[in-house]
Amino acid sequence: MVNYAAFPLPSIPVPIRILRLALLAIPALLAACAGMTPPANTASAAAPLSTYVVLGEEGAAVARAITAAPSCPAIAIDGKTQAMAPRAQPATIAQRGTNSAPPDTKPAAFPVLTCEAVLPQGTSSASIAGQPLPLPKAAPQRIVVIGDTGCRLLKSQNAYQNCNFAAEYPFARTAEQAAAWKPDLVIHVGDYHYRETACAPGHPGCVGSPWGYGWDAWQADFFAPGATLLKAAPWVMVRGNHESCARGGQGWWRFLDPRALQAGRDCNADADDASGNYSDPYAVPLGQDTQLLVLDTAATSWRGFKPGDVAWDKYRDNYRRLDALSRRAPHNIAVMHHPLLGLGADTRADGSLTILKGDLGLQQSFGSLNPALFPAAVQTVLSGHVHLWEQMSFSSGHPSQFIAGFAGTAEDIVPIPLPVPDGVTPAPGAVVEHASAWIDGFGFMTMERQGPEQWLVGVHDLQGRLRNTCRIDGRRSVCEQVRVR
Repeated sequence: MVNYAAFPLPSIPVPIRILRLALLAIPALLAACAGMTPPANTASAAAPLSTYVVLGEEGAAVARAITAAPSCPAIAIDGKTQAMAPRAQPATIAQRGTNSAPPDTKPAAFPVLTCEAVLPQGTSSASIAGQPLPLPKAAPQRIVVIGDTGCRLLKSQNAYQNCNFAAEYPFARTAEQAAAWKPDLVIHVGDYHYRETACAPGHPGCVGSPWGYGWDAWQADFFAPGATLLKAAPWVMVRGNHESCARGGQGWWRFLDPRALQAGRDCNADADDASGNYSDPYAVPLGQDTQLLVLDTAATSWRGFKPGDVAWDKYRDNYRRLDALSRRAPHNIAVMHHPLLGLGADTRADGSLTILKGDLGLQQSFGSLNPALFPAAVQTVLSGHVHLWEQMSFSSGHPSQFIAGFAGTAEDIVPIPLPVPDGVTPAPGAVVEHASAWIDGFGFMTMERQGPEQWLVGVHDLQGRLRNTCRIDGRRSVCEQVRVR
């Protein structure tokens, strides 16, 4: 290298003198640059917007990442780094038919990339972009059950929940308290997305809320408020009616369903709904000869079906598959969004009480194959859909029903009659023996394993306080309090 400092600077014209000074500075500049890290591509270096683990068929664990970067982040599994595979590319999907009138809907914009990687059985550590992932346990002892978590904005029902106020849309608080309980597994019993139409004028509690079926509404309704719980444990994701193709189905397939995303089953086109609205049941082993049986009931109808309807045939086929899966283990917990064996209540125009029974469509289709509605090896059913917490046990041999639809969506406020009056039943032939409910209270449910078919159930409020406890023993269950106050 030339030692420019050894040459004196004679009186030369200013431009050349400036050039010589610049030449003197070059070595220092080169030395400084040698120790610098090149600027990162800010898009590709950005942390993922969300990372989580979903459990699917046979308990297979799938790591997911949602990112605004142009390519998938790397995942480290037991110290070895590998690329994640793209699941769904960024896209704005042409407006399709929805449950709302055309002027009240819009194309679904997903300006994010969804990525995934299978976690091999026995994985001891995994992380995405330095963010640790929760790993499944072979026999989870502590389970959180939540459901109906989104903030309701729906013009057709004139329903505008105050999404901007945590006291009236408390899912973030629910998620924080449930995560603090340190679960081994989270079960979401369906209905993640509720911000379907724009906040109407005159409703300051939801001004500025995202709406529609794209990423911004999904982020506001689920990924942002649920972030702490997504990091706390793997999830079993159950599909609800709010994730049907005419509602949030596009996001369901992009983000939450554990199976491979297939063209024609992505809810992007109305013509494919007979495929996109239905999925086969699958089993998630829980250890001790126990398994979860996960059912997709997104397209059922409380009004019922006629023989020959697509849904009638689909759900009859699902029952047969459910029965076959249940025979693989002596202890089974069925997980489905719509309760077949639960009760709700509402008031008529004249102020009188009306009792809402279990889902008629499923009762008809399942009942056409088995009047008892569930295979004999199913002892407990976990559901949502009704916006309350509820437990029912039967002397008629039916499995216990629990409803955990009280995590964030505007609550049902009409109490069901307790004790349940004689002759009142959620389904034909089901005789209620014990029942308990919490109306108009937000929180989460927990299950602690006590034995192969024994569980201790807790009902927790937004402060994490225990408000009720129940015990499950086989098909029967009973709670300390009949009505939580």
